[in-house]
This record gives sequence, C-alpha cells and structure tokens, in this order.
Amino acid sequence: MSTATQKTESPAPPPAEGSPSVGTLLLQGLRSNMRQYGMLVALALIIVIFQIWSDDILLRPGNVTSLVQQNGYILILAIGMMIVIIAGHIDLSVGSLVAFVGAAAGAMMIKHDMPWGLAVVLCLLIGAAAGAWQGFWIAYIGIPSFIVTLAGMLAFRGGTQILLDGQSLSPFPDGFEKLSTGFIPEMGPYTQYHNPTMVIGLVVCAAAVWQEWRARQQRAAYELDMVPLGLFFVKCAAIVAAVMAFTMTLSSWHGAPYGLLILAVLFVLFSFVMRNTVVGRHVYALGGNQPAAKLSGVRDKRVTFMVFVNMGVLAALAGLVFAARLGSATPSAGLNFELEAIAAAFIGGASASGGVGTVLGAIIGGLVLGVLNNGMSLVGIGTDYQQVIKGLVLLAAVGFDVWNKRKVGS
Repeated sequence: MSTATQKTESPAPPPAEGSPSVGTLLLQGLRSNMRQYGMLVALALIIVIFQIWSDDILLRPGNVTSLVQQNGYILILAIGMMIVIIAGHIDLSVGSLVAFVGAAAGAMMIKHDMPWGLAVVLCLLIGAAAGAWQGFWIAYIGIPSFIVTLAGMLAFRGGTQILLDGQSLSPFPDGFEKLSTGFIPEMGPYTQYHNPTMVIGLVVCAAAVWQEWRARQQRAAYELDMVPLGLFFVKCAAIVAAVMAFTMTLSSWHGAPYGLLILAVLFVLFSFVMRNTVVGRHVYALGGNQPAAKLSGVRDKRVTFMVFVNMGVLAALAGLVFAARLGSATPSAGLNFELEAIAAAFIGGASASGGVGTVLGAIIGGLVLGVLNNGMSLVGIGTDYQQVIKGLVLLAAVGFDVWNKRKVGS
C-alpha cells in the first residue's frame, strides 16, 4: 500500500491511500443499514412525540407492559412473514389461521376438557399441517403464493365458523391464559425492582456486547473495514442503556411477561438461523435470484416448502397467544392480522422483490406500528384516522426503500 506524500506545512502525515476515514466508515455503515437505522430513529421519534403528547403516559411501566402484551402475537407473525417475504413470497392466510387455531384450542380445552399442554402441541401441529398444505401447492405444483394463501384465508376463516358454530367459547384454563397474561414469578430478596427480570436484562446486555465484539473480531480476521474502537464502545454503551432502561421499566411493575420471553426466544432462534446457517443463506439466495440459486444447488422447492411450514407454526403460536390474552375463542379473531404482519415486515426493511430483510427489522417494524396504535389511542385519535396514518407510514417506508435502491444503483 503506497502512502501519500506529506505536505511541508502539515506536521502530521495524512492517512494512507485507500485507508477509509472515520467519516467514510460511518457513511458506509449508514448506507448499508439505512432502512434499519432509519426505522430505529423513526421509532425513537414516535416514542418521544407520544410520550410528550400523552403527558408521560406512554412510557409508564403499566403501559409498556400492556404494549408488549398487546403486540406480542403481531410480532410473532411479523417474524414469520419477514422470512416469507425474503424468500420472495407472501402469505395472506395467517390472520384466518390465527382464528382457526384459536377455535381448535377452544374446542379441545373447553368442549372436550383436554389438558392445555397437549392442546397446545396439537394446535402447533395443526399450524404445521396448514403451512405444509399451502407450501405443497406453492413449491411443488407452482401455484403463486398469493392465490394459494388467498384460498387458505377463505378456507381457514370458514373452518373457524364451522368449529365455533358462530359462537365464542370461554373461559380457557388459567395455566393456558398465563401464556399471554402471566409474569415471571418473583424470586430472591425484596428490592424495588423485579429480581429475575433484572437478571435477564443483564444477561441480554452481556450477550449483546459479546455478539458485537465477536462480529468485530470476525471483520478483523478477514481484514475488513471497522469503525474506530471509540465509536464501537459508544454503540455498545447505547445498546446497554436501551436494554437496561426497558428492563428497569418492566421490573418496576410486575416484571417480564411470559409473552416477552416467547418473543425473545423466537428472535434469538430465527436471527441465528437467518444469519449463521445454510438454510438461512438459501432463503436469501432464493428470494434474491431464484434461477441463480437453483444453478448454485439450492433446493428451491424444499426451501419454499419449509418456509411456509414455519409460517404455519408461527401463525398457530400467535393464535394461541392471542386466544390466551382474549380469554376466549371467537369467530372474528385475527381480522387484518395478515395486513399488520405484512406492514411490519415492509416497514422493518423487507423488499417487495425478495432477498432483503432481517428478523430485527421485523421486530422494529412491528414496534413502530404498535407504538403508533397505542400512542394514538392514548391521545384520543379515532380508529378511522389511525388507519389513514398507518397506511401513510407503510407507503412512506416502501417509498423510501424504492428511493434508496435507485440512489444506490445510480
């Protein structure tokens, strides 16, 4: 690597040619993660605006806990929908499948007195079977996913009406309802905060910092550009501050709800699968360029089939969580859930052409919608205006994605 000639009037030598400056590294990082960072900034701004507008109600511990419980099932759906969209498909049936699984759970537990643990396992198997049915027609027969899942949306909604005969079933067993409404029990000596939740928060902070350091070491091993060490520490400090602020907010109420633990496990699992496994790379390759992926040895039919099986299982889990929170199985459950999940995925950085997106982005997109819904309700904005605002947010997010692609390509 050649070095630039030092100017006589400058006491310090300039950086070597080809060695990126701090500003260049920051710009490169922002460009490569523009959608994700942009949505993080948007989420922070939305929180600040509604915190002020609602007279500090938004971030009260009780409201934060309610926000987590109210949006848990949408975030579960958003994770699965993000993977479906990355693979280059869409699933319109998840809302109806949520209702169908909830109806099946009600029939098993309430009508037939089945133990709720066994009923949960059977409902997850029903979701897997529904996903396999749709995945078969999409992957092996070649029918577009839009048509297959549209048919599934109608079929599962009709099946819900048949199972429930147009009536709601309640109540569910207490143990089952705790899946959505329960909290981690308190342990240890009395403090002002919920001890187990604080321990979990500290573990998450340590894991996040270790992951950031591991990623930095991997970039160093491959001699890739890295941000300066000082900026790296600032980023880690920001992550720790955000996690601990959220942890202490929950700990000052009843602690972490079980629904948050379910969501955390799913986030860690699917983030690892999509980033670090062959299956995850195949999903990205398939959505990015299917012909090239097939020529590279990707089993496109098998990958597509498994993507929809996974979506079916997650939809079933979301249906169980929603039924547990509602305390009953109702024919109208899951209405527009598919639209919320699709919107969360696109707001979180998914590309309509496939091959782009992250699990973290799906969570961020779902939180943007969740905070918007909660904040607008707190300040008294009607549901009609809420729909208009959410539609404009979705349009802006996808429009930003298109603009960003054109700018990068130019």
